Amino acid sequence: MWQAVFKNMVSRLVQTGTLRVYFPDQSYAGFGDGTWPQITLRVINVTALRDLVMNPDLALGESYMNGDLLIDDDDLHGLLHLLIINLAPDRRVWWHRLAEAARFALRGAAQTNGHVKSRRNVEGHYDLSGALYDLFLDQDRQYSCAYFRTDHDTLDQAQAQKKAHIAAKLLLQPGLRVLDIGCGWGGLAMTLAREYGVQVTGITLSNEQHAVATQRVHAAGLDRLVDIKLTDYRDLTGQFDRIVSVGMFEHVGVPNYRTYFNAVSALLAPDGVALIHTIGRSSSPGATNPFIAKHIFPGGYVPALSEVLTAVEEGPLWVTDVECLRLHYARTLRAWLTRFDANRDNVARLYDARFIRMWRFYLIASEQCFRFDRQAVFQIQLSKTVDAVPITRDYLYAPAAMPQGMAAAQ
Repeated sequence: MWQAVFKNMVSRLVQTGTLRVYFPDQSYAGFGDGTWPQITLRVINVTALRDLVMNPDLALGESYMNGDLLIDDDDLHGLLHLLIINLAPDRRVWWHRLAEAARFALRGAAQTNGHVKSRRNVEGHYDLSGALYDLFLDQDRQYSCAYFRTDHDTLDQAQAQKKAHIAAKLLLQPGLRVLDIGCGWGGLAMTLAREYGVQVTGITLSNEQHAVATQRVHAAGLDRLVDIKLTDYRDLTGQFDRIVSVGMFEHVGVPNYRTYFNAVSALLAPDGVALIHTIGRSSSPGATNPFIAKHIFPGGYVPALSEVLTAVEEGPLWVTDVECLRLHYARTLRAWLTRFDANRDNVARLYDARFIRMWRFYLIASEQCFRFDRQAVFQIQLSKTVDAVPITRDYLYAPAAMPQGMAAAQ
């Protein structure tokens, strides 16, 4: 039964490319038009086959993670590419469309993300061993989209350029008070303090990140300029000349967007500038993939730009600039995967083979979404007044906007 339903389901879906599937009873079926990409799958047991029929959005990743779904040459890139280019609502069977509609209808409950839930969500991902992140991130531990100026930029160069690009949009001057919401391991806060002479308060909900960032700040002799706090943005008071948030907005949750931007507005000085850097979708609102929600980022959501700007429009903040970074994150993720794979033996000393397959699925699926699906990164600049930033973008690319070493290299 499951095999027959699977064949009908996949024959309807896969119109472009070639998919060959070997079933648990060793029988075989082919799908598609014979063109590239050409992928061969081996479904190991009936349980995996059933799960792929009933809930492929979850089961594809879980079956690969558990070793119940094998791909010849382990070509996960090719499989996900094949599936993404064939995804279309009218090709999905009715129960998949119904499940997707249910996830969308219930996403508010899944993304409530109050104080307790937010801390628990953070623990599930960011409190993993710090040694893991050292194996695939750049030297400064930037766990967000880099900024590639050329095809030859290294990951470390691109992450340094990302920080400089953000700093330019913040129009920094020595002595300004800067808030970094979701400061990670402290790299951006330290860079802004060291290279621009600003006072930075970084906040995080991760115990691991707080400990590492605090130690890094002290080791760099930046205690006077950088203060790392273990706190929620909703509990913060005071005012700041600049606010920056990189890769944190994805964890806020749609029900909290108005609360988030109200907090930004309350914390921002009257002539201040804020910069929100977030993954987003250049399509209509949706729901989080169930594999990502369950195993990688519980409570997380990639917003449509319309959802973000609607929340901003309900408050007093001006949208002074929006930039869409399209393929930058695809390149970032490919660099992370290359480093992760090169250090697979070291990862195995920290976690088991199942974890490695889970992490590879997450990194590769994310890259494919940025390459072939409608996913990008948005940098949204905000202010309280219409004249807080220059009226043209020229200031972003002037040598004065960059640290001295980077400007000299232009």
